[in-house]
Amino acid sequence: MSDTFHSLVSTQWLEDHLGTPGLLVLDASRHLPQTGRDPSAEYKSSHVPGALFLDLESLVDTTSDVPQALPSPTQLAQRLAELGVDPNDRIVLYDDSAVKSSARAWFTLVAHGIEAVAILDGGLAKWREEERPLEGGATEPTTVECCTLPVADRVRTKADLLAQLGAPTEQILDARSADRVFGTGTDPVHGGDNGRIPGTLNLPFGAVFKPDGTYKDADELRQAFANAGVDLSRPVVTTCGSGLTASVLLFALHLIGHDNSALYDGSWMEWSADPDTPKEQGPA
Repeated sequence: MSDTFHSLVSTQWLEDHLGTPGLLVLDASRHLPQTGRDPSAEYKSSHVPGALFLDLESLVDTTSDVPQALPSPTQLAQRLAELGVDPNDRIVLYDDSAVKSSARAWFTLVAHGIEAVAILDGGLAKWREEERPLEGGATEPTTVECCTLPVADRVRTKADLLAQLGAPTEQILDARSADRVFGTGTDPVHGGDNGRIPGTLNLPFGAVFKPDGTYKDADELRQAFANAGVDLSRPVVTTCGSGLTASVLLFALHLIGHDNSALYDGSWMEWSADPDTPKEQGPA
């Protein structure tokens, strides 16, 4: 395998490199509850040959006060050891999810210091459409010794954002649809009220993809962020409903070389549930 390992790999590249020592493929599919989809059952029914099931939905730190919090370093390290992931391995993530959950898995790994991580461009949908090989059942991993991971960086808390209100040093960019960010009424996904953190910009996560589900090229991505009012010379904090699709924007920023970015992990679920946090509704 070439020493060059990009953060975004094509379906052809992955098929050509399947079975290469030191390359692991992980199914990072996760779905919103209202879809009624079971990612584990779907993985067992059909997955990229040799792929392992990450079970992203369970990688949540339930001891945290933050809803849907990133896993603790110990929790993530144990999961990777169970899957046979060595810190020196190269990892390709894919999903078959409308919310592009492989980006959440990507951020979870890189925030904990794991660098050789890529996303399959177009995901399982493109792989399947191109009639590339699939297999059923569950691939049995070979476990490895558990490693030690650092505490996740590039993560912002509610307190961090509250401290910036009025004199922001970081731009806040929401990945939810405009009707949820600028509308009124009830949030159709997580419940609670629609609305936003004061001063928030909006770029719905779907705007960074082409019609076939692959990421737009660098120039198109830069234009999408510019159209949303983002100044790419300044740091960005992304948010959404629960921290899932906010990771899509972080990955898109990464693709254009903007890693001066962070995730508000609590996102709107945490912010909106606190009666003391300031909120805005309606048009900006």
